[in-house]
Amino acid sequence: MFVCRETYAIVLRAIVPLLLVLSACAPKAPAIKSTAPEIPAQFRHAGPWKVAMPNDEVVRGPWWEVFGDATLNRLEQQAAANSPRLEAAAARLRQVIATGDIAIAGSQPQLEAGVDLGRYEASGNRPDQPSKRAGNVAYAGGRIRIPLQASYELDLFGRLGLYREINSERIAAMRASYRSVLLSLQAELAQRYFTLRAADAERRIFRQALELRRKSRNIVQARRENGLASKLDFMRVEAELAATEAEATAQERRRTELEHQIAVLVGELPERFRLDAGELNIEPPVLPVGLPAQLLERRPDIAEAQRQLAARNAEIGLARLAMFPAIRLTAAVGLESFDLASLLQRDSLIWSIGAALLQPLLDGGRTKAGVRRTQAQYEEGFAQYKERLLVAFQEVESALAALTSLSEQRAQQQHAARYAADAEELAHARYQSGVLGLFDFIETQRSRLQAERQLLAVKHLQLLSCVGLIRALGGGWETSVSINSSGREATAR
Repeated sequence: MFVCRETYAIVLRAIVPLLLVLSACAPKAPAIKSTAPEIPAQFRHAGPWKVAMPNDEVVRGPWWEVFGDATLNRLEQQAAANSPRLEAAAARLRQVIATGDIAIAGSQPQLEAGVDLGRYEASGNRPDQPSKRAGNVAYAGGRIRIPLQASYELDLFGRLGLYREINSERIAAMRASYRSVLLSLQAELAQRYFTLRAADAERRIFRQALELRRKSRNIVQARRENGLASKLDFMRVEAELAATEAEATAQERRRTELEHQIAVLVGELPERFRLDAGELNIEPPVLPVGLPAQLLERRPDIAEAQRQLAARNAEIGLARLAMFPAIRLTAAVGLESFDLASLLQRDSLIWSIGAALLQPLLDGGRTKAGVRRTQAQYEEGFAQYKERLLVAFQEVESALAALTSLSEQRAQQQHAARYAADAEELAHARYQSGVLGLFDFIETQRSRLQAERQLLAVKHLQLLSCVGLIRALGGGWETSVSINSSGREATAR
């Protein structure tokens, strides 16, 4: 026992200084690059909106409430509670959390207990004592062993810290990914809902058009019976009516498809989901637009890219640590005996203690290749981050430009629709007095209906662009949103 202790002391005196030197030389994760695209001082496009100055605590909230539609509010809440897409994103978040816990658990002290029972018989002709071959006899015996084993890898070079850092960044990235899925779901639902309401409004226009076509057909039929209209006039007005009916039928089909799409978004079976027809009484709100500097804080996809970049940065340091030795301490204690009666005696005690150091010396360049791979992965992540940043500014600028243009276009289209309605009214009076021909009158009807449909289309595009801008900015600004460990949204005012 004295010799063993002396040997351990000599080994420790030789190894400990070496370990201290190596730990001081352990590589650290490199600093994250800061050569992202330059952030402009303000957006290029201006418009009928005010500039917001949100603080860091106010991130996002129920932004769809700015449209003031109770049905949309209900659908958004239903989607957040029942959407399979969101459930899958929450499950991915839980997977990342569990995977990180597994990685960290491997660096923690390990303790195992077991029971080993056995029965054996030794051969009388066994060759373990050749000189005493004649005296060998067969015998049977048993084995009972109850070991308790412990092991621990020393974290002299910061591996555990890097594992924790990588795990933390991966979880934060997946939380941001969850928010991206949530925001995408909310925006898609709002746009589908506005499109459905636009379809309802267009259906109302088609009903008016059909009513006008039928009145025109009746007028022509009456004039034909009195000899004031020809068969050709009647056939042409019937063709106008049939074409309008066909277009109205196609509009009904589009409306049904939209209703089915919304059902999937809110997690319901399409055959059980119904939305009553309604008017497009929603007006595009005056939206607060943050400065580009705040854009980085609002966009969850940019936050995800930043977190992934930080994780890959830490992985470079972890890959470099593969060049340093791994030191593992082991210990075991237990009881061992040939039968149960003597198992608890003092002589049945067994124990062991040891330390192992593994230093890679020659691996064919595998470790250096691993470092190069993680560095390349980091460069890939940095390029993806820059692209997401550029795309974010592109989406915001495009949405602002669209809102500016659509605001002007709507005012112009309102003038066109008003003049088209006046022209139709005048044409109707002149047609009844016989001054204007039938098909000139039908053309003025067609122009008025087309002007109304174009005005509705512009308003629809305004609403879609508003949602697109909110999505590009990462959501609203009324409440702070956090994601709990289950992946569900927890909102705090």
